[in-house]
Amino acid sequence: MVGTGQTFAQSATPTPAPSPIVAGKQNVTREDLKGIPEIAPAYQSEIRDLPDLGRIGVDITRQKTLTLREAIELALTNNRDIEVSRKTARIAEFDLDSARAFYQPRLSGQTYYDRSTVPNVSIFSSNQKTTQGTLLGNASLQAFAPHNGTVFTGSFNNQRVTTDNPISILSPQLNSNVGFSVLQPLFRGRKFDQSRRTIEIAKKNISLTDTQFRQRSIETVSAVQKAYWDLTYALRNLQVQRDAVRDAKDQLTHNRRLVDEGQLAPIDIVAAETQVANFESAVYDALNTVNLSENLLKNLIAPNRNDELWSQALTPVEPVEQVTPRTTLIEAINLAVDNRPELEVNKVQKDINLLDQKLYREQKKPQIDFTTSITETGIGGSQNPKFTSPFTPPCVVNPASPACLQQIANLALLTGDPFRGIFADRYPVFRVGVQFNLPLFGDKTAAAQLGHSLVEAERIEVQREQLEQGIQVEVRNALQSIRTAEARLRATAIARENTAKQYESEQRKLDNGQSDVYKVLERQTALTAARSSELRARTELNKSIAELQRATGNSLKANDIETKLKK
Repeated sequence: MVGTGQTFAQSATPTPAPSPIVAGKQNVTREDLKGIPEIAPAYQSEIRDLPDLGRIGVDITRQKTLTLREAIELALTNNRDIEVSRKTARIAEFDLDSARAFYQPRLSGQTYYDRSTVPNVSIFSSNQKTTQGTLLGNASLQAFAPHNGTVFTGSFNNQRVTTDNPISILSPQLNSNVGFSVLQPLFRGRKFDQSRRTIEIAKKNISLTDTQFRQRSIETVSAVQKAYWDLTYALRNLQVQRDAVRDAKDQLTHNRRLVDEGQLAPIDIVAAETQVANFESAVYDALNTVNLSENLLKNLIAPNRNDELWSQALTPVEPVEQVTPRTTLIEAINLAVDNRPELEVNKVQKDINLLDQKLYREQKKPQIDFTTSITETGIGGSQNPKFTSPFTPPCVVNPASPACLQQIANLALLTGDPFRGIFADRYPVFRVGVQFNLPLFGDKTAAAQLGHSLVEAERIEVQREQLEQGIQVEVRNALQSIRTAEARLRATAIARENTAKQYESEQRKLDNGQSDVYKVLERQTALTAARSSELRARTELNKSIAELQRATGNSLKANDIETKLKK
């Protein structure tokens, strides 16, 4: 072939014909399978005894009747998913407390003793070294005004200094001061800041956890409803299959009597016996369905794997005929839009996004803060016994001179209690001004964050439209499912009635020699299937009602359930 490296002359050599292909597979003859062992040739089961008609781990004698409401209450109380939602709500409350703690007044301080020895480098002192001891105790209190970003600070500082330096007038020297300051943002941080955003988001998260708890409750209620009706169907279907075995055995007894009377051939007994065996097999299939349905329901309502509920046989007692809601499509969709927790979650996400936008718009403002402070200082102590003045003291020259008297007065002010100077307003310090921190080319970080939050708002809005459309689809499907289930229930009820009449008629024909046993058994099988189908249609209608309640977010109200988070 051209392109494969071969020519027509090279391919002239004859090739063996391929095996015939039928439906994409090669035909294989029996001779081709020689030497391949057969799997279980001539297999026959010798088991004739029926196994125990029970469920693993369940004591059939311990029956527990259960209404639908009881099942829902047990699930809301014991379900692990619900408990997780409760824990999440408590975590959100602690997160709010943590966020609010930012504005809690803070008391800080320090105290220590310090002793140091340094060489003398002063011409005014004859000591080779100077030893100084310091005992310090400071404290400050900071408080906030969360509504406008104001920061208040008060401080109280104390220091006791001892020294052997002869040029130091006081030893020990006591220094104290009391100060108060205010910092007020003028632009950025005055209306909104990161701390206030954190608090508001924590509040939103609490409402979000409440909504998520309600959503989880709705999902749990819907799951319990469906599991409850599945178990109802499984148990009733098990009874249908048992009734079928009973009817098959009665038919077998009847056929044996007809054989004894010569109306049927003995071989017809075999068909009836086979029918009994088939129905007995169906009983065990139905029993397995009961076990699966019961375990599913128990898993939703049992608190743990060791609860005694697992060893009990659940018996649903709720009437299977439930009231079908009558509502229009528009009413159902409006109800869903008002009640569905997913839309509430989306709204909370939108509110949080608005908080982000508010913060980043605030961050784009210039950072200019007004600041003011006042400090009162006092000094005291005792005169240093080792003090020697490097200058001639005025009092040595003339003790009555004004300079000497002033020196004595000054020394009197320095010695003693330092708090006298504070309360006498001797050494005040007052400061007022502004401080700023401005990027030269604009705050590009805040601008980018604001742009991100605006796009995020658009994404949240698109998600809401997507949610609303998905909810509309769920509501439409739920309403259609109810209509279909009602039609199926009507059809299966008619089929069951007519099949029962056909079975009875075929039995009479058999007694009169106008039919054969195979037609009777066929009618009998059809009747059992019709009974099971009617039960399934009834429970499927109830499950469709539960699905409509879930789709409209009305599961809790429809079942008269009020969910509250346990604090």
